[in-house]
Amino acid sequence: MMSGYVGILVSDPWLQNQFTQVELRSLKSHFTSMRRESGRLTVGDLASRMSSLKVVGENLTEEERASLIQNYHDNLDDDVDFEFFLRVYLKLNGHASARTGGSAAKNSSAFLKAATTTLLHTISESEKASYVAHINNYLSEDDFLKRYLPLDPSTNDLFEIVKDGVLLCKLINVAVPGTIDERAINTKRVLNPWERNENHTLCLNSAKAIGCTVVNIGTQDFIEGRRHLVLGVISQIIKIQLLADLNLKKTPQLVELVDDSQDVEELMSLPPEKILLRWMNFQLKKSEYRKIVTNFSTDVKDAEAYAHLLNVLAPEHSKPSALAAKDPFERAKLVLAHADRMGCKRYLTAKDIVEGSPNLNLAFVAHIFQHRNGLSSQTKQISFLETLPDDSQISREERAFRFWLNSQGNSAYINNVFEDVRDGWVLLETLDKISPGIVNWKIANKPPIKMPFRKVENCNQVVKIGKQLKFSLVNIAGNDIVQGNKKLILAYLWQLLRCNILQLLRNLRFHSHGKEITDVDILEWANTKVSNSGSQSRMDSFKDKSLSDGIFFLELLSAVQPRVVNWSLVTKGVTDEEKKMNASYIISIARKLGCSIFLLPEDITEVNQKMILTLTASIMYWFLKQPVEERPSGISDSEASSQLETISNSTLDDSSSESSIDENRHL
Repeated sequence: MMSGYVGILVSDPWLQNQFTQVELRSLKSHFTSMRRESGRLTVGDLASRMSSLKVVGENLTEEERASLIQNYHDNLDDDVDFEFFLRVYLKLNGHASARTGGSAAKNSSAFLKAATTTLLHTISESEKASYVAHINNYLSEDDFLKRYLPLDPSTNDLFEIVKDGVLLCKLINVAVPGTIDERAINTKRVLNPWERNENHTLCLNSAKAIGCTVVNIGTQDFIEGRRHLVLGVISQIIKIQLLADLNLKKTPQLVELVDDSQDVEELMSLPPEKILLRWMNFQLKKSEYRKIVTNFSTDVKDAEAYAHLLNVLAPEHSKPSALAAKDPFERAKLVLAHADRMGCKRYLTAKDIVEGSPNLNLAFVAHIFQHRNGLSSQTKQISFLETLPDDSQISREERAFRFWLNSQGNSAYINNVFEDVRDGWVLLETLDKISPGIVNWKIANKPPIKMPFRKVENCNQVVKIGKQLKFSLVNIAGNDIVQGNKKLILAYLWQLLRCNILQLLRNLRFHSHGKEITDVDILEWANTKVSNSGSQSRMDSFKDKSLSDGIFFLELLSAVQPRVVNWSLVTKGVTDEEKKMNASYIISIARKLGCSIFLLPEDITEVNQKMILTLTASIMYWFLKQPVEERPSGISDSEASSQLETISNSTLDDSSSESSIDENRHL
C-alpha cells in the first residue's frame, strides 16, 4: 500500500540518495497518474506512459524506451511498484542525459531542472522584454505585486516571479476581468509547495477558461521556470487582452467596415486578428497606400503601411520624413516616434518591426486600435445590429463549448463555434479523443475543403457517430451543421461535452464496481457527500432554483477538500450581488482544486442546468481520481464507491438533468 510519506514510499537507502524529497514527490505524482488510468501499471505500460516525463519523454522515442525497459525486465505483465518505477526512470534518464551531453550522476535533478531541456528551445528576448513592459505597465499598482515590480527585462526575474503563480493569475484578470476570484489566490509572501501548486492549477484552468491553449503544459513547468512555455502562456493571455475590443459587442463602430447586414454576420464570425487586419486595410484605403496587408509579419516589416496608417489616424502628429525615409529601419524608428507623440503605448522596437515579429507587430496594431480606431458612430450602419439576434444564453453556451473544444488540443483553433465546426473536422477530432477509434478517417475530408458536399460527408459521419453514442439526434442531418444551425449545433455540442464527462467518470469505474455512471449517480453522489459532511443542504435536480445562492456547491467543495473553502469569505447569498460573489468564488476554488470547467458565475446564479451538471461532475471526477492516501478525509476506495453501489444502474433520468437533448429533439 503506498503511503503519503515519501520516506516510507522509498525504503531502499540507495534510491533515497538518488533524489531530493521534492523530486520524489513529483515523481510519485507522475507514477500515481500513470497508474490511475486503469487502476494498475505494468512493465509493458511504462514505455508509452513515461512520455510525459521531461527528459525521458523528449529525448527517447517510445521504441527506445520499450527496448531499454525490456532489457532491464523481460516480463512485461508484471505490476510496477514505485521503487521499480524509480529504477527504470534512473536507467532511462541516464541514456537521455548522455544523448544531450548531460550526466545521470547521483542526485540527478534533470526531472526538475530545466537546464537540460531548455537548450532544445529558444525564446525571443524581444518578446520577453515586450511582455515584461506590459506586465510592469498593467500590474505595477497591484497591492501584492508592487513590491516585486517593475521587473528588469534583461534578467530572468520574470521566470522567477511566475513560480508562485500569483502574477499569472493577476495577468489573467487584467486580460478578462473577473475570471479569477482573487480571494482564491494564495498570496502569502512565502508559499509552501502545495499553495504554489494550487495557484498554478488555478492559473492553468482559468487560462483554458478564457480561451488559451495549454495542452501539454503543467504546474511543474511553471515551478521549473521552463521559459518557452511560460512565455507561450503569457503571450496568449496578453493577446486575448489586446484583442478584447475587436468585436461588435465591445466596439459597435466596427460595422463601418461592412456594407450590409449579411456582411455584418460575416464580420461577427471572423477571429479578432482578421478583424484587426480588415480594420487596418479599411483605414489604409484613406491614404495613398495601395497594397493589402494580409499578415503582421512580412507585409509590415518595411514600416510603410504603419507610416500611412498613423498619418490617417493622427495627422496632427505626422511628419513628412516618415514617408520620405528610404531605409526601412529609419522609417520604423520614425513610425514609433509618431506613435509616442499620439500617446500610444508600444512595447516593440524598430528592429522588431523590420524583422517582422508577428506577435509584437500584432500587439502594436492592437494598441493603436485601442488608443485610436478612427471609426465613427454612423446610426444607419449601427442599425444593422438591431436586426441580429441577441440571445445571451446562446452566447454563453457558445463561449463555454468553444473554450472546451479548444482545450482538447485539436488541430484548428475555434474562434466561432457556429462557423468553425461547419466542415465537421474539429468535431471528428473531438469525437476521436472522447472515443478513440470511433472515427473512420478513411472517409473523412481534411481541411481546407472547397467542395460543400465534402463538408456534408464529414458532418454526416459526425451525426452517425453521435447516434452510436446514443445522442438524441432526431431529424438532425449533417447538412444542418454545414448550414450553421445554431440550436442544433449547441444541442450536439452539449451532448458531446456530457458524453466526455461521463466517459471520464467511466474510466474511473473501479470506484463503482464496473457500473456505468449516469446523471442520477452524479446527483446522488453530490448529495451524499454534502450530507456525510454534516450539512443539511441538498439539490433536488440540476435545475433546483435553491442552488442560485451557491451554498450547496461551497458545502460540496468543502466536503471533498475541507481546507479549500474559507468560510469567512462566503456571503449569505441573499441579494443578487451576494449570489454572484459566491458563484465567482465557487468557480475559482473548483479550478484551484483542479477542475477544468468553462462556466460563468451567471450559470450558477441563473441555475443553467447544463453547466450545473458539468460543475458537479467535474468536482466528482476530481475527487474520485485522487489517490486514496492523498484524500484529506482518508476515505478508501471501497468507502468512496459505497455510495455508488446503492445507486441503481438506471438509464438517464431526464427529471434530474433535463438537458438540452429533449429541448432540441424536434427542432
